[in-house]
Amino acid sequence: MRYFQDTGFLLLYCLFSVLYTPVDPVFVLAFLCALVLCCVCYFTESLLLHLGTEAVFLSLSLFFPSFFCFFPAAFYIFLKKHHRRILLFAFLLFLYHTSAILYTVSPLPLLYGLSGFLLAFLLRSHTVQYEQLASQFREIQDDSRENHLLLTEKNRVLLEKQDYEIYTATLRERNRIAREIHDNVGHLLSRSILLLGAARTVNQQDSMHPLLEHLDTTLNSAMDSIRNSVHDLHDDSVDLEESIKSLIAEFSFCPVILQYDMGRTVLREVKYCFISVTKEALSNVIRHSNANQVQITMREHPALYQLYIKDNGTLCDAGFDKEQSGHGGIGLSNMSERVHALNGTLQITSEAGFQIFIIIPKEIKE
Repeated sequence: MRYFQDTGFLLLYCLFSVLYTPVDPVFVLAFLCALVLCCVCYFTESLLLHLGTEAVFLSLSLFFPSFFCFFPAAFYIFLKKHHRRILLFAFLLFLYHTSAILYTVSPLPLLYGLSGFLLAFLLRSHTVQYEQLASQFREIQDDSRENHLLLTEKNRVLLEKQDYEIYTATLRERNRIAREIHDNVGHLLSRSILLLGAARTVNQQDSMHPLLEHLDTTLNSAMDSIRNSVHDLHDDSVDLEESIKSLIAEFSFCPVILQYDMGRTVLREVKYCFISVTKEALSNVIRHSNANQVQITMREHPALYQLYIKDNGTLCDAGFDKEQSGHGGIGLSNMSERVHALNGTLQITSEAGFQIFIIIPKEIKE
C-alpha cells in the first residue's frame, strides 16, 4: 500500500513538470509508460520482466526528452529493486538532460528534477524504515503469541503434574494409614482378643460370663471394623495406571504398547477387574502364544470403561485351544465371571491374533 502511495505521489509530482515542458502526446506516453513501469515492478516477481521494462523506459528517454520528467518515479523503483547500475545510468542521463536544459533555457528543470530525486530518496528511506518497524512489530506479535501459547501449555502441564503429585501423595498417605492401623491398632486388638479368650477360659465366676461375652463381641466387632477400614483404604489407594505399568515392566516375553486414557476416580471393582484380566492375558501370552507384540488399551468414556487387549500370535488360534477359546479355560472363566459381576460384556476373538474386548458400564447395579 505504501508503494502505491509513494509512486502515486511521485507521479503527481512529475506531472507538475508541465510548468517547463509542453504537454503533447509524447508527454502523455511518458506518463503512461512510467505508470506501467510502477505497476509491473509491483505486481510481478520476474526479474527479467523488470529489467526489460526498465530498459525500454530508459531507451525511450534517449529519444523523447519528456521521459526524463518522470525519472524521479523511476528512481524510486530503482531504489526499491537495488539496481545500482541502472540507477547510476538513469542518474547520468538525468544530469545530461537537465544540464542541456540549463544551458539552453533556465535552471528550473534541473532544480525541479533534483528535488524529485531527493523526494524519491526520502520517501524510499521512510518506507524502508516503516517496513522494518512493521516487520519487527509482526515478529514481536508472533513471538508474543508463541510465548503465550507455550506458557499456557506449560501451565497446563504443571497443573496436571501438580494434580498427579497430589493424587499420588494421597494414595501414599492412605497406604501409610492403612499400614499403621494394621500394624499397631490391629495387633493390639488381636492381642486383646487373645487375652480375653484366656481370661474367659480361666474365669470361675458366673457373674463375669455376661461381661466377658459382651467384651468379646465388642472387641471382635471393632476388629472387623478396623479390618474393613484397612481394606477400604488399601483398595482406594490402588493406582490403576501404575499397577498396569508394573505388570508390563515385569513382562519380558515381548514388547507391550499401552494406551491409557482413564480418569483417577475409577471404581475399585473396575480397577481389580482390569488388573486381573490384564495379568491373566499376559500370562496366557507367555504360556500359549508366539506373539511378538501385545497392545493394551484402557479408555474411559462418559458412560463406560473400556479394556482392549490384543496380541499378534498365530499358534493355536493366537494362544488358546478350541476349548479355551469357548470360555472353557479357567483363566477365561475367571475373566468372564469378573466382568459379568460388574454387568459388563466380554468379547473374545482369535482372528488376526487373540483379542479381548471388555466394556463395563459406570453405573454398576448391585
